[in-house]
Amino acid sequence: MTSLSPHDERSIARFQQVLRVPTVSRLDVDETDVAVFDRFVVLLTELYPALHGSLEREVFEGHSLLYRWRGSTDAAPTVLMAHYDVVPATDEGWRHPPFEATIVPDAHGDLLWGRGTLDDKGALASILEAVEARVAAGHVPRGDIYLSFGHDEETVGSGAQAIVAALESRGIRPALVLDEGGAVVEGVFPGVGKPTAVIGVSEKGITSLTLTVEQHGGHASTPPRMTATARLARAIVRLNRRPFPARFSPTNLEMLRTVGAHASGPIRWAFTNSRSTGPLLLALFTRLGDETNAMVRTTQAVTQLTGSQAANALAERAVATVNVRVAVGSSVEEAVRHVRRAIHDRAVCIAALHPSEPSPVSPTTGEAWRLLSRTVEEIFGGVVVTPYIQLGASDSRHFTRISNHVYRFSPFEMSKDERGTLHARNERIRIATWLRGIRFYERLIDSL
Repeated sequence: MTSLSPHDERSIARFQQVLRVPTVSRLDVDETDVAVFDRFVVLLTELYPALHGSLEREVFEGHSLLYRWRGSTDAAPTVLMAHYDVVPATDEGWRHPPFEATIVPDAHGDLLWGRGTLDDKGALASILEAVEARVAAGHVPRGDIYLSFGHDEETVGSGAQAIVAALESRGIRPALVLDEGGAVVEGVFPGVGKPTAVIGVSEKGITSLTLTVEQHGGHASTPPRMTATARLARAIVRLNRRPFPARFSPTNLEMLRTVGAHASGPIRWAFTNSRSTGPLLLALFTRLGDETNAMVRTTQAVTQLTGSQAANALAERAVATVNVRVAVGSSVEEAVRHVRRAIHDRAVCIAALHPSEPSPVSPTTGEAWRLLSRTVEEIFGGVVVTPYIQLGASDSRHFTRISNHVYRFSPFEMSKDERGTLHARNERIRIATWLRGIRFYERLIDSL
């Protein structure tokens, strides 16, 4: 293992303890192991005594945590966010068990394996480490700093919504809200040789659509010409053949101009002159990869299918769940209309579950943006800082009710392979990357 200072070794050991608690949230609350979440909340008090001795803490919806670090002035507060629930994982298919927090030596830097390393206990533990160190050193911020840690971000976000409602009732308007989101990446933008720090200034909307077909069942030995499952399958095929239209948002265009200034050759000219090259660039983005394609359109993905309860019985009810991420500038209603037109079958019933519209766009000017950009540049020297539209949903979308400056950035370098482990097997983070994340939050706190 790479040589580390005793301080960093203790930080990593605490992070491992945080990762080993399997705080898996589920849509069906009855399936959630509440005792695990209780244990996690107690664990934090044991791991971070200085923080818990100085900050005020409130608990919302049973397990979401809000800490208040009182400042020396009445300056507008800051909110640093993370969530500690994770998506399910079993040992199957993992190179190292997901809840053992195994450290593996690697020629390019030791790796810490485990569910939550990137999403999102890595950020949570980095924030806690930074605050613990600054509190122990006697630091007092100028304005209040709130730490908001959700327990069900991966499902419904009820904790974050309750926290926002409480802050709103107290008249609190944060000058800066920072949650998980973009990261320091390479190879996403063609022709750009420098690492790029992508900061989410908005995020796509989200909804799950259920496609349901109900009809008479019966024995599978005498099937009708069109079974419920066949009709549902036809609807899915039709939907996949009709992707949502692609278009650049104003944020997309600003991103192109920003990264284009650091590109080389024809790409530099194309990116910095996007008003005239827009159609060609749009075609390029839709074909370049899954990430760039998702940047420029609403996306849909069929994620769940249910049918008959027996192998020899016709399904009386066949259901598909379609996860839809709604592009900024569109709406859930527009997405449902598109799906209905694409399927073109009145026998398929469409219903939207937990609809959430795209978030307002936070500015890329002003003190909050400058502070965030400056901190990124100081910690990750030589990077290109650019705004972008976050593709996934986060708890931060609820905070747009009380702040116009909501940003989404995880202060970690993430390779394409590492980004591919989000909500998938073999999630991991480089030790050096995580430690740099602590330095980021320390620097940011010192500036507040």
